Amino acid sequence: MTHVAFSLPGWFDYSATFLFAMAGTLLALRKGYDIVGVFTVAFAGSVGGGLIRDGVFLQQGPPAITTNGNYLILIVLGALVGVLFQRRVPRLQLLIEMVDALCLGAYAVVGCNKALLAGLAWPAVVLVGVVNAVGGGILRDILIREEPLIFKPGQFYVAVALVGCLTFVLLSRFVSWIGHFEAGLISIAVTFTLRALAMRYNWQTPSLTIPEATQSQGS
Repeated sequence: MTHVAFSLPGWFDYSATFLFAMAGTLLALRKGYDIVGVFTVAFAGSVGGGLIRDGVFLQQGPPAITTNGNYLILIVLGALVGVLFQRRVPRLQLLIEMVDALCLGAYAVVGCNKALLAGLAWPAVVLVGVVNAVGGGILRDILIREEPLIFKPGQFYVAVALVGCLTFVLLSRFVSWIGHFEAGLISIAVTFTLRALAMRYNWQTPSLTIPEATQSQGS
């Protein structure tokens, strides 16, 4: 089955860029950064995953951020709104988390689709999809000198993105009666549902640290 492009509606992509820039701005403000630091963190948090995808894995020309000026404008606007309304934005935390859960699946699928179109093997396709979904958060945390949250035990996030990527690859490659667009929608729905359930019921990944053996006490 010939693979075709799966693309997000422009309004969705732009809205996600704006919201992620605003979320990155709030983190930078808590660190006491100046205008340069705020914009840098907002930039990395909003489009970092796409930059890693295009610059490291696919290398098929300039990243979309450099060919479409709307992204930079939206990042600036997101940072500006975050600065001006920093006391009110946290009240929208639940909405931001729901949007983030939706975007997690959407960008996982977009990353997988671009990797499939580039002819990558399916394990690499899954890797690119996951990186596209969570790479911005990794870059953001590194810039603010914090250990990336995705490395720590916590609510399912990368694991959910991985399930979404695997779902998309399996449906688009091995289920001939499901179109690529439908496969993308199903994968986004699966990812969003699992992430929402993880937040609702606090499903968490366990630590792999081996407990220290209890030392026997002498007499």
